[in-house]
Amino acid sequence: MTILNILIYPNKNLNKVAKLVKNINLNIKKIISDMIDTMYYNKGIGLSATQVNINKRIIVIDVSESKNNPLILINPIILNKNNNIEIIEGCLSFPNIFLKTKRFNEILIRFTNINNEVNTLEVDNLLSVCIQHEIDHLNGILFIKYASEKDIKKINNIFIKNE
Repeated sequence: MTILNILIYPNKNLNKVAKLVKNINLNIKKIISDMIDTMYYNKGIGLSATQVNINKRIIVIDVSESKNNPLILINPIILNKNNNIEIIEGCLSFPNIFLKTKRFNEILIRFTNINNEVNTLEVDNLLSVCIQHEIDHLNGILFIKYASEKDIKKINNIFIKNE
């Protein structure tokens, strides 16, 4: 069990756009295993590779009650999205910060699984929001992009002052 260090805002590496995974080898599988351990250890429901300073398009998510059913998404792409919702989101890179955001309640994604199989998956509710949040991380977009100017100012005062 390896627990990776999670980058905390305003670390500039959080703004990097992740690179496609070209080959799912033992190294990638080890990264995924470590990411899952890290997500559970930090009581998160989702984690992107960019949050642990790995520049690869990998996401791990588990919104289950039992916390034993991780979803692994490699090179995920949103194909379709429907029905705007407002939701309160948190982020492991912004400890103890929760923001009201607007997301899509339903999305269709394409991704590669750990067995190198390309799949599509239609999801909704919390899983949909979590996937959108983590794909944003892979694109170098942080959830404060969706916050009000007032909230962004508060967050910057908290994190940049303590840097």
